[in-house]
Amino acid sequence: MDEPLLNEHNKQEYPPMHTAEHILNQTMIRLHGCPRSRNAHIERKKGKCDYILPEPLTEEGAREIERAVNEVIARGLPVEISFTDREHLPGGIDTGKLPANASETLRVVRVGDYDACACLGAHVKNTSEIGTFRITSFDYRAPVLRLRFKLL
Repeated sequence: MDEPLLNEHNKQEYPPMHTAEHILNQTMIRLHGCPRSRNAHIERKKGKCDYILPEPLTEEGAREIERAVNEVIARGLPVEISFTDREHLPGGIDTGKLPANASETLRVVRVGDYDACACLGAHVKNTSEIGTFRITSFDYRAPVLRLRFKLL
């Protein structure tokens, strides 16, 4: 079966780091009730994501995020891609960050039973390919929490 025609993707992600970003986003949703990152910069060796939070993160809170992300990675979850139109998009998938000219057909990336989102990026096939996630630093300028991280 031919893949549907989608918008061009102008980034070349490092699949383990990009997939870790998906897991981090879902972890932030589950632990802090915030939306997916408002801004992200993901490179091969490091990444940073900004989240809207009502209060600062503690060191203990950062270790909890790290632990939760690593637990998901260790589960060896499959990362699967499917296509759907906007009318049949599964519940809970945010389309707010899609460009105005996004195609009617969307590419949905699922990380096992943990996360699903519309995404054109490159991903691993299984979370066991990611490595160990580490938060290297974080700072808070109300209401934005910036997390910096890397993979070991």
